[in-house]
Amino acid sequence: MEQLVNQVSERVGISHDKAVQAVQVVVGFIKDRLPSPIASQIDSALSGQPGGGLANQAERPLEDLGDMFRQKS
Repeated sequence: MEQLVNQVSERVGISHDKAVQAVQVVVGFIKDRLPSPIASQIDSALSGQPGGGLANQAERPLEDLGDMFRQKS
């Protein structure tokens, strides 16, 4: 989330504290409008933790699918 805050601060030209507030408002707005299972992924996606977010969760099954279609020598 810190990366997003820094980008907002730099691009819009506002203080870090104001950027934190802006990001929190936008994230809250988005989470309120998403289904609970997806909304709960936003914090982990913004935290930058490995394995966070839907894209990272989908990665492993796709790798497994690719392995299944590869020819074994």
